[in-house]
Amino acid sequence: MLTQLAIQDFAIVDRLELDIQGGMTAITGETGAGKSILLGALGLCLGSRADTGSVRHGCERADISARFDISRLPAAKAWLAERELPTDECLLRRVVSAAGRSKAWINGQPAAISDLKALGERLIQIHGQHAHQALLREETHLALLDDYAGLNDDAGALAAAFRDWQDARRKLKKLRDQGDEVEARRQLLRYQVEELDQLALADDELPSLEDEQQTLAHAGDILRDTQFAADCCESEDGGALALLQQAQGRLSDLPGSDRGALANTLTILDDARIQLEEAASELNHLAASTELDPERLNFVEDRLGDAHRIARKHQVAPEELPGLHAALRAELDKLDAGDNDLDTLSEAVNECGERYRQLAKALGEARRRAATAFASEVQQQLAFLAMDKARFEVELEARNTPSAEGLERVQFYISANPGQPARPLAKVASGGELSRISLAIQVVAASHSTIPSLIFDEVDVGVSGATAEIVGQLLRRLGDSGQVMTVTHLPQVAAQAHSHLHIEKRARRNTTRTEMALLDEGGRVSELARMLGGVNLSDQTLAHAREMLHSSQRPAH
Repeated sequence: MLTQLAIQDFAIVDRLELDIQGGMTAITGETGAGKSILLGALGLCLGSRADTGSVRHGCERADISARFDISRLPAAKAWLAERELPTDECLLRRVVSAAGRSKAWINGQPAAISDLKALGERLIQIHGQHAHQALLREETHLALLDDYAGLNDDAGALAAAFRDWQDARRKLKKLRDQGDEVEARRQLLRYQVEELDQLALADDELPSLEDEQQTLAHAGDILRDTQFAADCCESEDGGALALLQQAQGRLSDLPGSDRGALANTLTILDDARIQLEEAASELNHLAASTELDPERLNFVEDRLGDAHRIARKHQVAPEELPGLHAALRAELDKLDAGDNDLDTLSEAVNECGERYRQLAKALGEARRRAATAFASEVQQQLAFLAMDKARFEVELEARNTPSAEGLERVQFYISANPGQPARPLAKVASGGELSRISLAIQVVAASHSTIPSLIFDEVDVGVSGATAEIVGQLLRRLGDSGQVMTVTHLPQVAAQAHSHLHIEKRARRNTTRTEMALLDEGGRVSELARMLGGVNLSDQTLAHAREMLHSSQRPAH
């Protein structure tokens, strides 16, 4: 429950610290005194939107913190534990600068505003003064029924199943809509892959083909020139080898006295003869191995031409064709496997749809059972609120199409007077009746809430007299088992509270401040008297207020 609220420089509050008790706490004050400031400050700690108007005039920032005892809130403890935050208590803090920037902390750790809101929903429930207006909206009826019956988790699972179903349906439709485009792409890929299959160009084949083409294209020149070179080396009628041998013979025949001077020359000539013989042998071998093969040349040139033609078609270099071939083959295989994807996705749509229908059926049955119990409890509260002749009904009507909320819609019906047919709650004409109906519904919903801290902001608008006293009794009964804070203008309601918080606006010089104080018994009597009789309090009014307080605080028998 909420145990402490600290406010600094917020609206017209300069500094305020409140220790808040359990049970029912009445919050009163004159109109415009600032009762809404208290709820506004608490709302900021719970993730409400902030603006520059939140900061007190002339100050740099507003600073609000709220401390909660979460010993009875396992959901809040689990939320903190999941984020590795301390779970012995819960301290929310919100700071809003005059420039409009906002920061938040949870147990001293920086937090996003969305985290404040998510945690706040597990800490406290606020029933606003315009709740009866929200009850005119059909979606509110469904949310109230689910909350009453503890079906929020089931409703969340159903909404998730619906989203999965819709996502699968969208994917299947997209795949089917793309069918013509996919088939056209498949046909093109098949043609391109078949063409590359026929070419079957290996990764390192192109350089080899180019070398071979050069060799085949010049085979005639190679054969002619190598044969000529070989003849130059060893022809008998003037070849270099024959001439060299003649030179060696002449020098070898010289007189002996000159042989020593020519020894080195003869050695060089002998080496040259050996080199010429080897060169002639190599040239003859090359000439013998060179063949004129026009058919092979045509084949190689045709293959090179095909490779360059296909490369130009795909706008890639010829050497990139093997990689392109593999990529196109992979894409074609993937498209061919897409037919299996279509079958798989169709099956997924059916499975998601079946899961949704099963969850929706189970949730619908639970809602129908809860609707009867909910209507009965609201009927009892209406009788307690002097509307014993009214008839309250909860109707579940089938939806035309499945939705994230389920297969049915929930509608509240009311017949305020005997003999009149029940009509939708939105068609109730009397504002007083609507206020009491709204209060009865909120009391029933709050009594089944797992969150023990409740705030009622002027939910008693439109009631008076004995009914107002009954409203106070209802709120006190809720406070007996939890924490209830109620903003009220009715002394009959305020008198029922376990404790009483008074809010007052004071003007000093050029400043206006809101002050809040927990009243003792004397202060409560004076405030109740003011609410009963106005500014000038007579002894009779004070006596009436004292009797109202004592009577309300007397244990019920």
